[in-house]
Amino acid sequence: MDPVTLNPTQQEAFLSLLDDPSPAVRRALLLHFAQIGPAAAPFLQTVAGGANRGLARHAVWFLEELKFTDPVGEFRTFIRSLNYELESGALLLARTVTPRLDVGACCTTLDQIATRCRELIVEPSSTREKCRIVNRVLFHEWGFHGNLEHYTDPRNSFLDQVLVRRTGLPLTLSLVYLLVAERLDLELEAVGLPGHFVVGCYTEARPFFIDPFDRGLFRDADELFALLRSNHVVPTISDLAPTPVREVLCRCCRNLVNHYTVAGETARARLFAEFVAEFDATYERNSP
Repeated sequence: MDPVTLNPTQQEAFLSLLDDPSPAVRRALLLHFAQIGPAAAPFLQTVAGGANRGLARHAVWFLEELKFTDPVGEFRTFIRSLNYELESGALLLARTVTPRLDVGACCTTLDQIATRCRELIVEPSSTREKCRIVNRVLFHEWGFHGNLEHYTDPRNSFLDQVLVRRTGLPLTLSLVYLLVAERLDLELEAVGLPGHFVVGCYTEARPFFIDPFDRGLFRDADELFALLRSNHVVPTISDLAPTPVREVLCRCCRNLVNHYTVAGETARARLFAEFVAEFDATYERNSP
């Protein structure tokens, strides 16, 4: 018997139904995917690694229900897709270690934080003023903070764990900040400094930066340069440039290589080293 494949028309039909909230539609889709069998997995994995956060969440649910899920393979597919979206990428990365991760719960937590911020924002407000509200909600009401005591704990690098434990690294706390800001339509950027990570705003007359690891402390460019010098780094203006999503996720993988190595978990350190190599190889293949 010839293997079953999904043609473009079928894929388009499934995409239009994937996020349908009706239980009857969900059951029907599950039945269809089950009848198609493993041939449906590549389609769902591609959607799970795509830029549409809502569809990605539903695709992950179907993969788990159908036992088609291959979190490591799905993250590799995401890396090779070049279709990098921060939230989907962070959740796919987390699933490589926690396959049964509740993606919906993570998104709901971020939604709740953003909703609380929205309640407190009084318009018209500048971006800086809105960031002060985000700081209040994240660091005072919700209690997010940098994990100084156990900095090399690998859990600090996974979005789901940071949301539950409310502690993490400069990178992952910046990630939470950015995902909340995105829900508030704030134009903020990831800024990967040498040895540190902050959030940047470039829309006002003078750029300013937020340090989520230091409970949202506002810094200007001179203060960041002073911070780098104190860490024996000679700063350059390029250090303050926005960091692409690809590099944010790749840097997260690099952190995990180091932290799993410290923890003596060599197999996992090797896995994340492979992800770093995959990011680098994909970038080189597609660079002009």
